[in-house]
Amino acid sequence: MTTWAKEHLLTAKQMAQFVTDGYLLVEDLVPRELNEKVEAEQREERIASHRYWRDSSYIQQVFELPKVKGIIRSLVGDKPGYDHSFLHVVKPKVGKAQEWHADSIIDTRAYAFDIQAFYFSHDAPEEMGPTLILPGSHLRRVNTFSIGRYKNITGQKKMASRAGTMFFVHQGIWHCAQPNQTDNTRYVFKLRLRPGQAQRGLFNTDGYDDPEVTDILDNGYKKWQGNEGRLDHVMRAQLWRYVTGDDTIDTSFERALTRMQITM
Repeated sequence: MTTWAKEHLLTAKQMAQFVTDGYLLVEDLVPRELNEKVEAEQREERIASHRYWRDSSYIQQVFELPKVKGIIRSLVGDKPGYDHSFLHVVKPKVGKAQEWHADSIIDTRAYAFDIQAFYFSHDAPEEMGPTLILPGSHLRRVNTFSIGRYKNITGQKKMASRAGTMFFVHQGIWHCAQPNQTDNTRYVFKLRLRPGQAQRGLFNTDGYDDPEVTDILDNGYKKWQGNEGRLDHVMRAQLWRYVTGDDTIDTSFERALTRMQITM
């Protein structure tokens, strides 16, 4: 197994935020010079979107950056499996949004999860239509476009960002593409990876049971969750046990896991 420098791995706080929100935004991961090379290549549109991962040496350089590799390791292990990838392109003045959905939700795993990494080679302000997500929705499993009837949901968030930002998203997150109101084409590369091992204790676990870390999970309620937010709280606590590798830690509502003597 690869030995990792702790500074390249996610911290306990970052992992707690991922477990709570279902995504993690990390700015300035990719240096400016590499962003510019990737953007120039994307704007040439020589490489088909479904071939971009395999045929672009620049995108490979992005994912070989030590910090990027460390984050991926923290979430899905040393040898994650490739699922799919795509260079998503939204042309200027596209006024239609995509419907809310969750990707590939046929999944019998109790706690394990795939991740999707989104990378912006250029600035992507809100008016350019960066992907819209619903924080906390990764714990509410749905059947792909069964939520397409919803429109705006309290707490939704556009993944607006500047060049070099990457979003790491739990597979279950509710999301949808947005209209591009600008005069420029919007590009975002998405890579989905499966875990190559049990996702237990893969991040920098230093301080994972500190109050400032567990408070993130304790106070992770979202307004849209309503009364069912208590159930989401328990599910967060179960996922936290899984990723920390500690089957006794309990951050659930009213410490329900301990009261019911639930173990992994």
